[in-house]
Amino acid sequence: MAELNKIKKPIEREMNEFDTRFRQSMKSSAPLLDKITHYIVKRKGKQMRPMFVFLSAHITGGATEATYRAGILIELLHTATLVHDDVVDDSNERRGFFSINALWKNKIAVLVGDFLLSRGLLLATQHKDFRLLEIVSEAVRLMSEGELLQIEKARRLDIEEPIYFEIIRRKTASLIASCCACGASSAGADEETVQLMYLFGEKIGIAFQIKDDLFDYENSSIIGKPTGIDIKEQKMTLPLIYALNHASSTERKHIINIVKNNNNDPQKVKEVIDFVSKSGGIPYAEKKMIEYQKAALEMLDRFPDSVYKQSLIDLVEFTTKRKY
Repeated sequence: MAELNKIKKPIEREMNEFDTRFRQSMKSSAPLLDKITHYIVKRKGKQMRPMFVFLSAHITGGATEATYRAGILIELLHTATLVHDDVVDDSNERRGFFSINALWKNKIAVLVGDFLLSRGLLLATQHKDFRLLEIVSEAVRLMSEGELLQIEKARRLDIEEPIYFEIIRRKTASLIASCCACGASSAGADEETVQLMYLFGEKIGIAFQIKDDLFDYENSSIIGKPTGIDIKEQKMTLPLIYALNHASSTERKHIINIVKNNNNDPQKVKEVIDFVSKSGGIPYAEKKMIEYQKAALEMLDRFPDSVYKQSLIDLVEFTTKRKY
């Protein structure tokens, strides 16, 4: 976390204020809701999304009151989708903590997600932040479509690279893109700059997801999570897609059969990991990740140098060098 704290330095005061305001935004008169939202706040992650919002605002005109609302809106809607995701995936854990549905059951988890969604919508409409609402709602639409596209394609496990990139563009990249676009919009930037920042965030989001894919093939003692999770969940990652596309048809059938039918057997999962490692899928995915990262960083060349720009560059680099 030390590295992230250093990146956060120029916006530390704003991030602390954001934390307070985010907590306030989730307050409710229903005691059970208050208890659950308190639990949600307590297990906050790396806070990269609000960091992207504030740093993007600073390099495109400066953070304003609307920037705080942009950050809160994104966190509320994102948290709502995570709570609903855990219900959809029947997942009992998130970031090492019990999920809402594990502690309070599905019915309550769905209602909590709805509550968070409504808080975000109200925050935007009460302050007439319609452009921010439009950007974030578009991201939620794309995330839902990306998830559904992935479910549809995972049944046959025959995902080609263009489909993979389309899934992650919608599912993961659209949210980081909306953080950067909302930051610029809240700073009063013109529409061309807002679009530029959206594309900047989209490229980072794609690089971020490829890094997540690579974690599946790394040593679990280094990253603190078991490897092979994506294989067990039958998710098609870039290293695996590359490996399958460069395998003989017999080998391809054999590996697809393992992913489909033996994904809970540790020995078989290890066989898939070894197959991907030998195929060159890992260096290929790393190369693609760096290409997207480089393209994103080049987009920042048009902005003058500042501590905020430097922190944004460092944050982009962190997304592909992180160990967790």
